Order: sequence, then C-alpha cells, then structure tokens
Amino acid sequence: MSRSDEGGNAKYRGIRRRKWGKWVSEIRVPGSSERLWLGTYTTPEAAAVAHDIAYYSLRQSSSLHKLNFPLMLPPYLQNGLSPRSVQKLASDAGMAIDAQFLTTARAGQQHQTVDNYGQNEALSISVEDYL
Repeated sequence: MSRSDEGGNAKYRGIRRRKWGKWVSEIRVPGSSERLWLGTYTTPEAAAVAHDIAYYSLRQSSSLHKLNFPLMLPPYLQNGLSPRSVQKLASDAGMAIDAQFLTTARAGQQHQTVDNYGQNEALSISVEDYL
C-alpha cells in the first residue's frame, strides 16, 4: 500500500511530513468544505492509520481499496458517525500506534544499554508522573 516518493521515504495516503520531521494527517468531510485535523504523529504509520480510520468512517465500506492498512481497521468501526466522533477515533488510533512504536523503541534502547554497559540506565517514567 505504500508508495515511494523521490526521497525514497514511505508515503501513505492522506499524510504529510512537517519540515521538523513530524507526520500529520487531516481529511475533508464529504459534502462540505470542513477539514478534520487528525493529529501530529512521530511515525508515518500512525498518521496513516488515523487517516484510514477517518476515511473509512466518513465514507462507505466500499472504500477499503483506498486505505493504507485495510487489515488494521478495528472491528467495532462504523459508518455514519459525527465528524467529531470520527476525529476522536482516528486520533486515538494514531496515538496508540505511536505509543506502541515508542514502547518498542524504548525496549530496544534498554536492551542495547544493558548489552553495552552491563546495567540498565533507562529512565522509568509513567503517566502518573505527569498527573
């Protein structure tokens, strides 16, 4: 589903990269000039999943061939939701993909730290620390 652009980076439908490296996604609401901001993400896959959720929810189920990751659609997803509900679902899905990526990256860094130094020097931070 991905296409390569001139730079050789993976490019998915409905996303773009900011100059500073973050990935963003937004979508037009069918039948109006309104655009829904779906969020800013660390990975292009997270932005693409957010776009897929919104695209599928705002259009008919026959739009599967236009999705980046059609097999990743959650089974509870429905058509006919309000644009704001679609925006929240899409944003939550994109953030979940980014969180999974960051968790995997941190686990890899911890493993590398243990391998390189013989001890774990990674920080232990939880959501509760910020509440």
